[in-house]
Amino acid sequence: MSRRGRKAALPEAGHQRPAVLDTSGLVVRHRSKLGTVKEFDFAELSFAPAMRRSLAALFAAKCAPGGGWDSHDSSVHIWRLLRGFGDYLTESDQQPDDIADLTAATWKAWRLSRPETQMGYVQITAVAGFLQLEPRLAQPVRVAMAKRVPRVKVEEHAFAPDEFEEVRRSARQMFRSALLRIRENVQLLESWRSGAIEHQDLQNWLIGEGLDCLARTGHIPRYKRSDNRMRPVFRYSKAMGGDGAIHTWRRLYLSRREATALGVLLAAEHGLNATTVGEMRTPRATPDSGEGRFPVYRMELEKRRKGEADHFETRNLADFGADSPGRLITEALEATAPARAYLASVGCTADRFLIWHETRPRHWQDTNEALIREGPFGLGLTKPDFDDYGTHFGPDGGGVMRRTRKTVNVVHRREPGQNSQDTHDSVYVIPEPQAQQAAIPVIAAGAEDALEAARRTVFTAKLTDAPEDGEVEAATNGCADYENSPITGPGASCGASFLLCTACPNARVHPAHHPRLAHLHRAIGELEGVLPKAVWDADWSEPHARLSDLKRRLGPALWRQGLANVTAEDRQVVGDLLNGLYDL
Repeated sequence: MSRRGRKAALPEAGHQRPAVLDTSGLVVRHRSKLGTVKEFDFAELSFAPAMRRSLAALFAAKCAPGGGWDSHDSSVHIWRLLRGFGDYLTESDQQPDDIADLTAATWKAWRLSRPETQMGYVQITAVAGFLQLEPRLAQPVRVAMAKRVPRVKVEEHAFAPDEFEEVRRSARQMFRSALLRIRENVQLLESWRSGAIEHQDLQNWLIGEGLDCLARTGHIPRYKRSDNRMRPVFRYSKAMGGDGAIHTWRRLYLSRREATALGVLLAAEHGLNATTVGEMRTPRATPDSGEGRFPVYRMELEKRRKGEADHFETRNLADFGADSPGRLITEALEATAPARAYLASVGCTADRFLIWHETRPRHWQDTNEALIREGPFGLGLTKPDFDDYGTHFGPDGGGVMRRTRKTVNVVHRREPGQNSQDTHDSVYVIPEPQAQQAAIPVIAAGAEDALEAARRTVFTAKLTDAPEDGEVEAATNGCADYENSPITGPGASCGASFLLCTACPNARVHPAHHPRLAHLHRAIGELEGVLPKAVWDADWSEPHARLSDLKRRLGPALWRQGLANVTAEDRQVVGDLLNGLYDL
């Protein structure tokens, strides 16, 4: 069913879905969701013939539509792990004839042979998960596979401030240099096409003609040598300063590493991961960008591991100045405009934001399906691209994208970036030393606030059996040192409200005070029902809490006795206190 509610066209009569497993039972063809096909020949693996067929059948079931593997990343990952498992069985002389013949002892030996690293953890858990799909797998082997594998803790932290600034500076310098180079040559090309460069200015004219050919074909004028290799025409390469990439195709196009530097900048600006950046679609300026004519770009992001409801995300970024969120998008669109124009001219419908020109024609070494190829161009970036960039330009020689993402989301933005709040807290924030260090004063301040709140609601006056020497009688209790109040300061008579006496260590409460304080507690409690909550919370909740604490300390019997002994004078004093007569 289409989006407009029209039924999809049926295939021609006799059409059958291409088989995932060929007739030999050993070759599996995996068609990804992108439509690309990859073959896996299980005859290449070091297993016994029957086990090869069994593994191929399991593999084909996962590669089939609805089987769970939508991308070649999944199938290639398991294929490589199975190859290593087969090599181990061959070298150890413990090779079973089929999956049903695999023993728990063999599995335990394989497990012990794996390194105690993240890769070893993945090898054990992934191979176990795949083999358990076979119903003939023996129960003792399943029990051995179910034994918990300790996860290796990966110590990878956010960049320190100077390291993060160095990452941004290096990437910005590389991309900015490429942008200025492309901008200058685009202006020269436009001048040549408009006729502003005359033929008498031979060098610039040849450069302009070479740029025109480069914009239309992806290469400056070339000829085929006797060995069938293409070489630049000498007069153009001479005018341009040489036949190297910096003198020829890099005049209009980004190199792979320059596009990677742009990807690092996107991660440093928005806290995105490598896959999201590498496969990002081209942001489009929204039609309702506003009267100021500032472009507002809609950036479409995909997060594969999130559920269907959160799989896609959009962010709107406005370019209203040099430091605005959308300025990098504007510059990136300008730097990739010549490449985008070429792709449009050859009818390429693939959409990737990061486009770069290859260095050596027809010598692609990439196997990642996420990287789209069109002529001399690559569309998108892969994890190895960012790893290579981190090796050469990262502060620690690698992991530049993961650490950049963590730095942005944990240290700077302090909010989830394409993650749930729980994942953000448990995986990113809690293990991060910078977050732990920053939390120390916050936790200390919170503890102090909690302590102060407790002091305000805990009965602090001293309970005595009888009046002490020198004790001065106050409205609700006695006072041992009226001239040196911890509330209003020493050296003068206490000027605090009598409601604060229950929070003062100078106050003294003996049995003669119990009736008046019990009546005051009841009277304040009755106010809660007639006053607005905000007023009662602000003015009466803390005195009431302290008196409730006193009630708990005295116990129900003494409290009931106090209420039974309330006098008319007690009621008068409490009434005057609640009406503010003692505050004059």
